[in-house]
Amino acid sequence: QVQLVESGGGLVQPGGSLRLSCAASRSIFSINAMGWYRQAPGKQRELVAGITSGGNTNYADSVKGRFTISRDGAKNTVYLQMNSLKPEDTAVYYCNRLPAWNNAWGQGTQVTVSS
Repeated sequence: QVQLVESGGGLVQPGGSLRLSCAASRSIFSINAMGWYRQAPGKQRELVAGITSGGNTNYADSVKGRFTISRDGAKNTVYLQMNSLKPEDTAVYYCNRLPAWNNAWGQGTQVTVSS
């Protein structure tokens, strides 16, 4: 079973930036697509960005042009660069495989966008 640990969240003003990191306990990116998901209070968890094992990326319409997903196979780490943040981006952010492993959800990292 792989362990995924997210970090990099925090409080940021609207228009600001954050870079999230997700460290995997073992090498999984070469054969698995990975995704960043988020869950806002009172809402269902949603997929915001994905990266295939071949490096192709896709994004939810709500974050397209503002967020960038990337990975470093040598470090077993997936990143989410978030720019031009909006209050509606406030959520707990998680990484997981695409599609998700049910038993691999980590603690997530809280992102709060507020002035």
